[in-house]
Amino acid sequence: MRERVVAACDGASKGNPGPAGWAWVVSDDAGTAARWEAGALGTATNNVAELTALERLLAATDPAVPLEVRMDSQYAMKAVTTWLPGWKRNGWKTAAGKPVANQELVVRIDALLEGRPVEFRYVPAHQVDGDPLNDFADRAASQAARVQEPAGSALGSPEPPASPDTPKAAPRRKAPARRTAGGGASSGSARTIKAKFPGRCLCGRSYAAGESIAKNDQGWGHPECRTVQV
Repeated sequence: MRERVVAACDGASKGNPGPAGWAWVVSDDAGTAARWEAGALGTATNNVAELTALERLLAATDPAVPLEVRMDSQYAMKAVTTWLPGWKRNGWKTAAGKPVANQELVVRIDALLEGRPVEFRYVPAHQVDGDPLNDFADRAASQAARVQEPAGSALGSPEPPASPDTPKAAPRRKAPARRTAGGGASSGSARTIKAKFPGRCLCGRSYAAGESIAKNDQGWGHPECRTVQV
């Protein structure tokens, strides 16, 4: 049994309300998509799609294993964490005394969360260098909303296509050559980022996800290895 499962879920509505879909994805130990599912909702709002995605994810994963859920919906996340206790105390009424929207979905999610170790993590949507799991779920939900057909790893579906809502990265200008202490020149970017996945530097040593890395002449690696003598 895995010690912890990391997953993402997302919903999409083309018109809000309009053709809608939901999707969830579970990662493997390397942080890449290992298992996923997406489905159609007909005509629905974005909030219904987001909550449905969360419900389907919780139903598809082992309740005994701690779960990290990555979402780009502030509404869905707050609905089942921040606002839910107050709604239950108020007899499923909001602070303004109005009936809670999408109550049936929220009630089902509440039951699935009962006694279960779940951590919610908000991640921004449609970012060039955004969370890869959230991006996968976003693409799968958007495709399900457009074609109104189920998809997923169990069905042998290919990876969902790129989302038209995510901006394309601007082409990077080549960094000028730098002089090294020995008089030689070196190339590569001085920019340092956090590694999304573990990997191995050209020096032979590995680096972990979250560790600072920089571009060198043969890919990404330790910042101190980016200056290569020529």
